[in-house]
Amino acid sequence: MKLLFAEDDRDVSKAVATLLTKNHYTVDTVFNGKDALDYLLSGDYDMAILDIMMPGMDGRDVVREVRKAGKKLPVMMLTAMGEIDDKITGLDAGADDYLAKPFAGGELLARIRALSRRTDSFTPDIKSYGDISLNRNNFQLSCGKKHVNLGNKGFQMMEMFILSPHNIISAEQFMEHIWGWESDAEINVVWVNISFLRKQLDKIGSKAEIRVVRGAGYTLGGFDD
Repeated sequence: MKLLFAEDDRDVSKAVATLLTKNHYTVDTVFNGKDALDYLLSGDYDMAILDIMMPGMDGRDVVREVRKAGKKLPVMMLTAMGEIDDKITGLDAGADDYLAKPFAGGELLARIRALSRRTDSFTPDIKSYGDISLNRNNFQLSCGKKHVNLGNKGFQMMEMFILSPHNIISAEQFMEHIWGWESDAEINVVWVNISFLRKQLDKIGSKAEIRVVRGAGYTLGGFDD
């Protein structure tokens, strides 16, 4: 399951992202409302967890715009504002649940699981292209009866490829959406992971190919070309 977490407190953001990743969720983090809206309108997310008081755009305004755009993904408001009126305005804006800070990690995980059971708007757990499939629950990449387990970064890169086959994805796009520009990682981590994914495709006997488009980026092909 892929989540977007929007929180301007970077310490809280890092702690929650670590918790979610350890529990096998894929998570993108942003630190202001405008970025949250951009990511939700352009990305493929199963759920959003939004702080209310954020720079750029209030979390409730983010939800309103997401709903206007026809996005039905579940949204949880995660905020220090715990008064009843604040909860009502958040839910009226289009949120599905509300959790006030401070919160226990176990409760956050339980509420995520509960939201996932109450909605049918999630994207499928299995993403496919050609002869390969990617399981979003266990990070398994499969071809026929053969499969390999991917790490979190490799999984996210392969997911980006499968969601947009034949589209060119630049190294900078991978860095922005997976590592984030605040990361200390250098851009060569993209090349390292591309090499790793190619080896995994060979290992499972797939005809899919990750190709280099000189000066532009990478694309997934091998079928319907």
